[in-house]
Parts: sequence; C-alpha cells; structure tokens
Amino acid sequence: MKIMAGNSNLPLARAIVSYLELPLTDATVKRFADEEVFVEIHENVRGEDVFVVQSTSFPANDNLMELLICIDALRRASARRITAVLPYFGYARQDRKSGSRTPISAKLVANLITEAGADRVLSVDLHAGQIQGFFDIPTDNLFAAPVMAADIQAHYPATELMVVSPDVGGVVRARALAKRLDNAPLAIVDKRRDGPGQSEVMNIIGDVAGRACILIDDIIDSGGTLCNAAQALVDAGATSVAAYITHGVLSGGAVARVNGSALKELVITDSILPTDAARSSDRIRFLPIAPLIGEAIRRISDEASVSSLFD
Repeated sequence: MKIMAGNSNLPLARAIVSYLELPLTDATVKRFADEEVFVEIHENVRGEDVFVVQSTSFPANDNLMELLICIDALRRASARRITAVLPYFGYARQDRKSGSRTPISAKLVANLITEAGADRVLSVDLHAGQIQGFFDIPTDNLFAAPVMAADIQAHYPATELMVVSPDVGGVVRARALAKRLDNAPLAIVDKRRDGPGQSEVMNIIGDVAGRACILIDDIIDSGGTLCNAAQALVDAGATSVAAYITHGVLSGGAVARVNGSALKELVITDSILPTDAARSSDRIRFLPIAPLIGEAIRRISDEASVSSLFD
C-alpha cells in the first residue's frame, strides 16, 4: 500500500507513515499563481492500494479541493483502490435541513468525494452517525474514545470521575466513554435560551458536587458553549472540569476563551493541525491519534476487521 498526503495536516500524515514504517508517497500538492490546486505524483501507483490523508479543516474549501484533485490524480494513474482518510470531515454539522431552503452540505461533500473516484472512506468521530449513509461506498468511522479513556485513567482518579455530556444530543458519546471508564457516573448539561439573542441557561442533570468532571464532545469551534458548561459545573460543586474533544476547530477567539474559562484543561486530538495560539496555550493538550488511524489503515489494506479495534 501507499500513503499520500495533502497539505492540511502533514505532521499527522508523517506520524501515520512512521507508525506503519512506510514512506510518504512522493507527490507535489501546490498552488498555481491564481490559487488553483496542482497535484503531481512522482512515483508509480498503478495497481496500488492508496490512502490519501487529508482533513477538510480550515481553510475547508481549499483542503477539500486538494483532496478531490489528489483522488482524481490517483484514479487517472490507475491506482487499484483509493481510500480517502479524513481525520476531520468538514461540513459534517450540516447533516440535515435545519430550516426552510437550506442545504445538506455533508451529503453534497460525500457525493463529491465519491464522484472524484474514492473507493472507500476512513474518518474519525463523525459529527453524526448517519453521515456514513451519505456515502455510496464503504465507510469506516473510527472512535477516539479508547485513546481518551486511556489518557483520562492516567490523569484522573477513578473514584472521583464523572463524565458529562455538554448537551442532550451527546449522551450516546458520553455514555460510551463512561462505560470504558469502569461505568463512571454520567451527568448532562441541559441548555435552554430565555429568548432570541439572550444567553443560555445551564441546568445540570445529575449530582456533580465533589466530582472531577470530564466534558466529552466531538467538536469545539468557538468554545462558548463548552466554557459556559464548565462554569455551570463549577457553580454546581464540581471540584474540577476538564474537556476531552476529538476535533479542535478553535475558530476566532476560542483559544482566548478557553484560557479564561473554568476549564482545568482542554484535551484534543491532532486530527486538525493546531494553530500557534493553541500550541502556546498552557490549558490545551494534544492527544496523538496516528497509531489509531495507522492501525485502521493496516487492517483495511490487509482486509482485516476494523471494528475489533474498539472491542
């Protein structure tokens, strides 16, 4: 097999090939003067099983175009099978019609990836499970929960732990993590708005007093909801609050918001290339997921079970 990478997260791609003890495929992915994407593969990939590592994070449209053109270049170079490896799948939050005359962009992006020539998709913690059904090709959705659970057990005493979902919609994810933490107790942050444009009222479902709370979610973008939830937990008597998030989008003033919040620490995976502000923050820590993705790639190439990674 061969591993090819776009420019969205080269450090992660290099960590994956290091785990697999393979070189990165020799290729050029650059821009013309007018910012059009140019891809050229400098080695033979005919008949090869090729994995393209590319997060469609900021700038989402540029990185998406890189992915599509890489896939097209591989297809025209007669690669036997092309797997799009998406550590972070952009546009995933637009997975349904949220109002009248709005798009389902996640389905559109799935169609684009399929039509470009991908034979398979490998992703990490999709925002919604039904996105797997948007693809008409085999799709494997990896979970960061085992990596997070191991880190939590190494840093927090089990007797004081409580897993917290920041909203009702994330309860399934939180329950899955709590199960891995020896069935730790579970709490839920119930968010309600007093009215349009007014701040959210946080109600805690569950007794968090005297507990070390672990907020779990798949994406942190602006960070406002997460920081408000952390403050509500502290006000309810939690001894400390940490957040474990798979994808650190961290747009706008998110890092500054985290630095000034009640969060003890924010732990995110390296599915998205961190900004300089995120790297320099003493409140943000990164979990490597290259071994998880690398092992999944190995198993796909060997036609072995991927789901057994999470047993």
